[in-house]
Amino acid sequence: MKPVIALVGRPNVGKSTLFNRLTRSRDALVADLPGLTRDRHYGEGRIGERPFLVIDTGGFEPVAKEGIMHEMALQTRQAVAEADVVVFIVDGRQGLTPHDKTITDYLRKQNRKVMLVVNKSEGMKYTSVTADFYELGMGDPYVISAAHGDGVHDLVIEALDFAFENRAENEEELEHPDHGIKIAIVGRPNVGKSTMINTLVGEQRVIAFDMPGTTRDSIEVPFERDGKKYTLIDTAGIRRRGKIFEAIEKFSVVKTMQSISDANVVVLLLDAQQDISEQDAHIAGFILESGRALVVAVNKWDGLQSDQRDQVKTDLDRKLDFLSFAKTHFVSALKGTGISQLMKSVDSAYAAATSNLSTPRLTRALQEAIEKQEPKRKGSVRPKMRYAHQGGQNPPIIVIHGNALEAVSDPYKRYLEKHFRDTFNLVGTPVRIEFKSGKNPFAKEQN
Repeated sequence: MKPVIALVGRPNVGKSTLFNRLTRSRDALVADLPGLTRDRHYGEGRIGERPFLVIDTGGFEPVAKEGIMHEMALQTRQAVAEADVVVFIVDGRQGLTPHDKTITDYLRKQNRKVMLVVNKSEGMKYTSVTADFYELGMGDPYVISAAHGDGVHDLVIEALDFAFENRAENEEELEHPDHGIKIAIVGRPNVGKSTMINTLVGEQRVIAFDMPGTTRDSIEVPFERDGKKYTLIDTAGIRRRGKIFEAIEKFSVVKTMQSISDANVVVLLLDAQQDISEQDAHIAGFILESGRALVVAVNKWDGLQSDQRDQVKTDLDRKLDFLSFAKTHFVSALKGTGISQLMKSVDSAYAAATSNLSTPRLTRALQEAIEKQEPKRKGSVRPKMRYAHQGGQNPPIIVIHGNALEAVSDPYKRYLEKHFRDTFNLVGTPVRIEFKSGKNPFAKEQN
């Protein structure tokens, strides 16, 4: 599992700025305005070969009892409960405030590793910017500038070291033997994930009843079907470590993201009796970004009339059209209908994702695509594609070599993806295309 880092602090201390730097994105809104972030915001980061998840939170008011600040506090409490390491950010230019002390009192009771981080320290001496914060009794503060990047790399390295150290002591994460294809069953609360697993394994392995958020942890269930080994992952809520506040959110984004990352194939389970929501699209988008093989399953299909089924299919085509590469099955997890065909698609998606594509075959397919449709010129330049080879699996990565490939348009890239998918029958897996242009040996003379 990827370690989880939560960014916590009062409003306007630079949490979202640090989030954007860690994720190398502009996903979190940043402005000189307190309270801009309200919900938890999740992203992926990487330091060298070490990936991690990071959670941005709103300004934290631990004592808030009502209103928007109370709702924001619940979001932050959830982030702390999900985290391996909490990065508590304070403002080095404003100094220590009573608000910081209140947050410290809360964090001290949560049984989490907390790193005190003094932000906005650019141009200031360590001793002067940290002096006030020793009063919090949280050890030596880490001094950074999220806006300029000063000290951020070392901070993350230490945070990850702490995260893995805690896991070794508390979670005893051991290497598991190979249990075949790992399948993550993901979806909104109460769509039938646990029921699906019970049907697949033929016994009551996970609790399933009509109450959203029943599952509280990710459960791995090894089983065999038709002589093949599989491991099912029932995605779930937060990892319970001691007492966690009662208002637990019924859907944990962290656990779903981790389960998707750990899986070979993801089954996106939708509820035929509910509209496809933004949350469904968000999960689907993360699956696509992760490059995981995918099968879509629409559950509770047996409870719909003919006209309702037509409406569901229309909504699927309209709202999840970017998943057109994946097979869709209409099933009843409770009655077991459609499950056999679903598992055949899981096998096919895994086979496609792990395909070995030879360089001669890829190059021939590339030449066929160019003969049918050449890439358009960009100004006076026309891209020249010479050969292709496989650069990775799960998802298949096809590396195309040539000249001026930076001029290839996005529509033409999608055309190549479809051509390779059709040629090699890569159903159920995203296909990634990378371009590598040869260097022009006369570029300096021309300049």
